[in-house]
Amino acid sequence: MTDPKKWSQIDRLIRRWVNEKAIPGAVVDISLGADVRWSQAYGSYSDGTAECQVTERTMFDVASLTKVTVTLPVILSLAERGRLRLNDPVQAYIPAFRHPNVTLRHLLMHTSGLSPELPYAKRTERRDVIPLVLKQELVTEPGEQAVYSDLGMILLGEVAAVVSGQSLESCARRYVFDPLGMADSMFNPRPELLGRIAATEPLDDGTGYVHGVVHDEKSFHLGGVSGSAGLFTTAGDLRKYARAWLDPDGGGLLNRETINACFRNSYQGRALGWELWHGQDRAPSCGASWPHGSFGHTGFTGTSLWIDPFHELIVVFLTNAVHFGRSPIMRELRPILHTAVYTSLIEDK
Repeated sequence: MTDPKKWSQIDRLIRRWVNEKAIPGAVVDISLGADVRWSQAYGSYSDGTAECQVTERTMFDVASLTKVTVTLPVILSLAERGRLRLNDPVQAYIPAFRHPNVTLRHLLMHTSGLSPELPYAKRTERRDVIPLVLKQELVTEPGEQAVYSDLGMILLGEVAAVVSGQSLESCARRYVFDPLGMADSMFNPRPELLGRIAATEPLDDGTGYVHGVVHDEKSFHLGGVSGSAGLFTTAGDLRKYARAWLDPDGGGLLNRETINACFRNSYQGRALGWELWHGQDRAPSCGASWPHGSFGHTGFTGTSLWIDPFHELIVVFLTNAVHFGRSPIMRELRPILHTAVYTSLIEDK
């Protein structure tokens, strides 16, 4: 732990947001280098019957952090083993996909031309997501524009299953969770873990909350496992994961060349999987103070992970912001937090 004065501004921010009910609770975990870190839990959530305190061991539905914590490293691990090539067309693995010029690389960089979403469907509705994705027309030519798309990542999850002969969940355990000791990371958590899981959104019928099952409707319709969403994890496990990107020689995830290649030839703020800050007109959720070359990702439920590779700074911010309803408030809060972290730890050195 470092000087508590360094963290006072950050601590005040989170406590104020909880008190103002901008968020119900959160875990903030900050690493600077291999040994220095600060981790704190705040607030609570309702499980429909009682208020439950958030702790550092609380598991969160991290929504789209699944894309970079599961799907990206699984696909890259399979590429390292020669099981696939990123420049291969998607059709080589999913023949029913209708667009021959779209490659796996396009999907990873969100430049496939696929639309961002499927039409909305409630959790209580039945639908076959994969056939719907395969029917989609392209909204732009492949490689022409970066358009963030859940659909491309869902397809990559299917590709991983086809290539490996295993489920995406099994691939995640084999290539990511087990090697890195991420024991609190999983899809479809077991019922006995419910007391550790932050509830997300109120149910439509007002009888309680989405709790212990995935919040994202498409992932829910896919059985809780998809390349786009579905991961439940803790701040501590995400720290381990982020550290593996900063220290590939420590083993367990990807080799250094694979990691370096992720950030070559970025396009419109998109690297392979990650959002990349390189001075584009609109700063990403880390804010404009972070150095160009920082990379990260966010999740709809309120989660985020940002990494500054130059100072080896990792910020994990987990909250169940949709607990009070769907609101764009996190777009405002995330840059404020990350700017405060950078000011306190880096600029004030």
